[in-house]
Amino acid sequence: MNTKSTLAKLLALIFTMALFATACGSDSGGGDAVDSASDTADAVEEAMDEEEPMEDEEEAMDDEPMEEEAMDEEPMEEEEPMEEEAMDEEEEVELTQGAGTLAAIQSRGELNCGVSTAAVAFSELQADGSRTGFDVDFCHAVAAAIFGDRDAVSLVPLTAQERFTAVQTGDVDVLMRNTTWTQSRDTDVGMDFGPTTYYDGQQFMGRASDGFGPDSGVAEIDGAIVCTNAGTTTEKNVGDAAGVLGIDITLQGFDDFDQVTQNFIDGSCDVITTDGSGLVGRKATQQPAGEEWVIFPATPISKEPLGPTYGQNDSGFADVVNWTVYATIIADEKGINSGNASDIIGNDEFDPEAQRLMGGEGELQTAMGLSPDAFQQVILQVGNYSEIYEANLVPVGLKREGSANAGWLDGGLIYAPPAR
Repeated sequence: MNTKSTLAKLLALIFTMALFATACGSDSGGGDAVDSASDTADAVEEAMDEEEPMEDEEEAMDDEPMEEEAMDEEPMEEEEPMEEEAMDEEEEVELTQGAGTLAAIQSRGELNCGVSTAAVAFSELQADGSRTGFDVDFCHAVAAAIFGDRDAVSLVPLTAQERFTAVQTGDVDVLMRNTTWTQSRDTDVGMDFGPTTYYDGQQFMGRASDGFGPDSGVAEIDGAIVCTNAGTTTEKNVGDAAGVLGIDITLQGFDDFDQVTQNFIDGSCDVITTDGSGLVGRKATQQPAGEEWVIFPATPISKEPLGPTYGQNDSGFADVVNWTVYATIIADEKGINSGNASDIIGNDEFDPEAQRLMGGEGELQTAMGLSPDAFQQVILQVGNYSEIYEANLVPVGLKREGSANAGWLDGGLIYAPPAR
C-alpha cells in the first residue's frame, strides 16, 4: 500500500516536469519531452497495475492471522458440553434447595429414619423385633405427616460414627438419634438441624461404693477409667473438662452405649458419661441388685440440644420435619391430643390456629406438598408432645416439670412458632 502512494507521487512529479519542459524548450524538444513524459506515465501506470496483486497478497496475508484466530475460536462456539454441565449444576441446586428429598421419599413410599442402636427410652429394640422410644415416635410422626401412615417408615439403627455418613450418602433421610446440634456439625460436617425435641446435658455415673455421690464434681474422676461412645460430643467434652481441671483420666470409647454400660457393669470402667437422660435410663433399667449407681454433678457440664438432623439446603423437606415437630408442640399447648384431634375442625372451642393446623380453613400443609390433614394424622396416630414424652421418658424417671423440657408457659424451653 505504501508503494502505490509513492508511485502516484512520482507520476505527478513527471507530469509537472513535462509541462515545464514544454514551456521552456523548442518545438521538437517539447514534443520529445511530452512523449517522454507520456511514456514514463504509461510505465508508472503499468508498474502500479503490477503492484496491485502484491497489495492483494498483502491484504490476504494480513487476513490470514484473523482467519487462524477465527479457527481458534471455533471450538468456543460449541457450547454444548458447558451448557450440559451448567444444567447438571442447576438440577443439583434445585434438588438440594427445593423439595428433592421429599419428592424422593414420596416416590419411594417410605421414610428412611436413622435412630440409635441402643438408647434407653429413646430407641430400644424389643423382643419382637420392633423398636420403641421417644426418637422412634418422632420418626413415626414424620411418616404420618408425609403419608398419613405412621408405619410408612424404615428405622435404620446407626452408631454415632455412622450417622452423619448415612445422611450424606442418602442411606437415611433424617436422623432422630439423640444428636447434639453444634457449630462444627452445622458447618464443617454439613448437617442442618431441626427444632430441639429434648434439652439435655452431659453428666457422669459412678458407683457409690467407689466414693461417688450426687454432690461429686468432675475433679473426683481424677485417675479413673472413663468410658463413653466414640466419635461423640460427649467424648470431646470430657477430654476438655479433664484438661481444664488438670486431671488425668483414661478415656475409652465404644461404638454404642450398650457396650459402655456392660463394661461398667463388668468393672472395666470406673465411670461412664453421656447425656443425663441416657444415664437416668441406664440406672433405671440396668443397675444390678445390691449396687447403687450415682449420677453427678447436679448441674451438667455441657448443653446438649437434641433433635432431628438432615442434609443441608433442602428447605422443602426441612419444613416438613420441622413443622411436624412444631405441630406436636402447638397441639400440646392447645389441648389437642390423639383422642380429640379428629374433632377440632368446625369446633368453636378451638381457635383459628388450631383449625388450620388440623387441616381446616386457611391450612398451610398443602403448600408444603402434604395433604391438608397431615398434622391431624400426626396427632391422631402418634400424639402431641406431652403424649410422646410421657409414653417414653416418664417411665424411666425423666420428668418434664421443672426441667428445660417443660413447655414455655410452664417455665421450660419447649416452644414453637405460630402456625399462620
